[in-house]
Amino acid sequence: MTARDTLPTILPGAATLARFVALCAATVDDGGFESLLLSKHGGPEADLKRVSARPIVLRGSPCLSFVYRYTTRDETKNLLIAEGLQRLGELLGPVFRHAQLHTRDAMVELLISQRGVCTLRRRPVSASAARETTATGDPEARGSATAHDREKHRTVDVTRPFLTALGVTTAQHTVVPTMSRKWKQINKFVEVFAGALKASHLLDAESASTGATRPVRVVDFGAGKGYLTFAVHDHLLQQPGVDTQVTGVELRPEMVRLGNAVVAQLGLAGLRFEEGDVRSRAVQPIDVMIALHACDTATDHAIHLGLRGGAAIILCSPCCHKELRPQLLSPHPLRPILQHGVHLGQQAEMLTDSLRAMLLDACGYDTQVFEFVALEHTQKNKMILAVKRAQPRPSDAVWAQIDDIKAFYGIRDQCLEALLRAEGRAPAGALSAQP
Repeated sequence: MTARDTLPTILPGAATLARFVALCAATVDDGGFESLLLSKHGGPEADLKRVSARPIVLRGSPCLSFVYRYTTRDETKNLLIAEGLQRLGELLGPVFRHAQLHTRDAMVELLISQRGVCTLRRRPVSASAARETTATGDPEARGSATAHDREKHRTVDVTRPFLTALGVTTAQHTVVPTMSRKWKQINKFVEVFAGALKASHLLDAESASTGATRPVRVVDFGAGKGYLTFAVHDHLLQQPGVDTQVTGVELRPEMVRLGNAVVAQLGLAGLRFEEGDVRSRAVQPIDVMIALHACDTATDHAIHLGLRGGAAIILCSPCCHKELRPQLLSPHPLRPILQHGVHLGQQAEMLTDSLRAMLLDACGYDTQVFEFVALEHTQKNKMILAVKRAQPRPSDAVWAQIDDIKAFYGIRDQCLEALLRAEGRAPAGALSAQP
């Protein structure tokens, strides 16, 4: 019996739905099924956002692996092919009104209107997309690429086990199409992290040549599902002379359990996940502090913990720049410009991250602010990278510039500046609050 013979029962009048499910079954049979994404949720579970599915082999039996993505958690359900197709038929319409089937040579899209009208569209895979899949997918497929299609360089090896365990790649080490943006983000982050390691003193050649090891202690605040936490740990494992100690800190207990379960599954040493809040975490020695998408002043608290822990590298991708925004409404020559909400938000974001970079500069770090990944991959695409200088240099001029900027924009309070002032890091007279 083939998958075509195990189609779910489709009610009369739903010919388009039946055709889509039949196409899914056919591509499962011929090996062309790569992934499926269901979105535009309208079911009873308010926190269910989308469902993705991919083919796997479980204990020798072909299955469809469904990942239910909720607001704060993911749930995986592995079903035999017949059961998986039946489940697909149940989800289409009542629960989800948009489906995308990715096959080897096409993307098939199903749209269901509010009135139940179904539209089926098929788009061939473009040559550029095919080259991208080849470059990131099966090693045998890479070998079949034409000579002029240069393989895209990736910092992370696509065959690393953590990628499969987290659902980024299939068991055959092909990037799941719906995870392609996450795959690019992981590679870009590791590329930035590797460059920062080289610029810091953490990977000194002397200890590597003598066979000695030294700990590299990394704390990743707001680790989430741990994609980048696992990637950093994996990169450090490949560095000679390093005793890798990576901790992912996350507020949501279900994410902590998920991360530790994958650590146990893969038998990884030197990696763990802990439940905690950056605002209340005790100071401890840190070599690398990472805080991606920490909301508003949580980024400032994370930077401050990195500074107090003596971090050689601080990596932040801030979001939700709320603190300065209301302060920019005071009388000011720029008020006609800042009366537009979009300009006010952009200005508050620029000022917040610029002040953070300047404060890190004043505390002895070489600092950069740059676009992490393109906006098409994530709206939270700005990164602050700070690497501690080997030799200190005078910082009075930087503190004076900070005061000037605060006075010009009417800024009274900034969280990181206040934390530094409270512990006496600012020189006398600097960072005084504006009247």
